Formats: sequence, C-alpha cells, structure tokens
Amino acid sequence: MSTTTNSPVLQGRTALITGAAQGMGEAMARLFAKVGINVVLSDLKEEQGRKVAEEINAAGGNAIFVTCDVTKSDQLKALVEATVEKYGKLDIAVNNAAFPTDTNPINELDEERFERLIAVNLKGVAYGMKWESQQMIKQGPCKHSHSVSRGSVTSLRTVARGPAYTASKHAVVGLTKSGARDLGKHKIRVNAVLPGATKTAFSLEWMKNANVTEEQLAADRSLLGHIGVPEDTAQAALYLISAPYATGTLLSVDGGAASSM
Repeated sequence: MSTTTNSPVLQGRTALITGAAQGMGEAMARLFAKVGINVVLSDLKEEQGRKVAEEINAAGGNAIFVTCDVTKSDQLKALVEATVEKYGKLDIAVNNAAFPTDTNPINELDEERFERLIAVNLKGVAYGMKWESQQMIKQGPCKHSHSVSRGSVTSLRTVARGPAYTASKHAVVGLTKSGARDLGKHKIRVNAVLPGATKTAFSLEWMKNANVTEEQLAADRSLLGHIGVPEDTAQAALYLISAPYATGTLLSVDGGAASSM
C-alpha cells in the first residue's frame, strides 16, 4: 500500500467499518486506507481484526481496531465514541457485519438461527445507523458524511432454503431508503451495496457443506462465469462514498444475478 494513491476528496476522512476482520469488510478497510481514509475496524474476531489494522498501519495507512458486537446497541454507541475519541470525527460508516444464510425452508424454520440473523443483519444495521447518524448530525452538514449498508443480491431476490437471510436483507433495503429520506436534510447520504456470490470464508464453508463447487455456484448466480471477490464489493463501496449526489442508491455487485432472476 502506498499513500501516493490518496484521494484529495477522501484523504483525512474517518470511516468505521463493522465486520472488518475478514472478507468484504477487510477488503473495504484496506482499500479505504489506501486512498487516505482513517479506518476504524470493528469485529468480534479480535485477533484477526487487530492483525489487519497492524498490517494497514505497517503499509502506510492509519487504522485502529475496536471490538464490537453489533447486536448490542450500547457497544455500537461505544464504537462511535471510540472513533471520535481517536480521530475527532466520523465521516463514513459502513454497516457491513453480517451473519451467513440459513439452510432450512420456511416450513422448517430454525428459530434460533432466525433470531441471530435478524439481530446481526437487521438490528446491527439499524442500531449502527442510529448512533452513527447522531454523531454526524452533531458535527453539522458536510457533503462527505455518508452511511453504507451491506445488503445482498438477496435484498432483491430470494434464495432457496434461506427465508431468514432473505427477510433480513430485504429489510436492509428498507432501512437504507428510509435513512436516505430522514437524513438527507442533514446532508448525510445513505446507500447500500448489494454483493452477490463472493469468495469469502463464509461462502467457502457454505459451498463445502452444501457440496457445491465454485464453478456450479458461478453457473447459477453469475452472468460472467465466475463469482466475485471481496475487493469487488470494496470498490463499489468506495464509489458510493465518492459520489456526492448518490443517496438512496442500491448498487448491485453480483455478476448480473439480480437482473437475470
């Protein structure tokens, strides 16, 4: 990583990213730091998260790690406070933390897994937006204040044997649009990135358990003949935070999966 790639628009801004110890959140943290954004990584995987932050700093970026359970509103509030204590402000928030899909049809709904999915994928985004936007409003109008929610291609379509995941990701779309409407008057933009099949630790584990190959998944869920990588989603998130007139936007990064349903 070299700070010579810094963006004059984003340089010196501060972003917090939940679920940043691995996968898409990690890719976002590394890319944001590369363009000069101060990054606060958050996750329950403390060892992994601290390692990522250390590597970002060693490469010339500026990052810290804060442990946070996004299902706990008070911990998200503390995460925002830790961000402001370190960097003096919060400009960008990415509510990325997510729990992987369920595997039962609705008639065999796993209620315990349903509760966990809703807690992480829906409540985690809602509680995050609450505390993040309060801090941004306190700072006053700024064209760089921005919130990104991580939805999914499943925000727009369904997946077999995934009612809880589908419901949670559809709800993220509602939160995004509602947030954009409520916060626009404060010059806070709210958008969502909707990744499709992406090669992450979660998806690789799911493929193994489901006895599905990467090629089979690509054939079913991509028009491009391959599944995505975390950096694809990171690039989309960077675009959203860089686009000053984009709000209420749902940006699909899914190899055309949503358009082919």
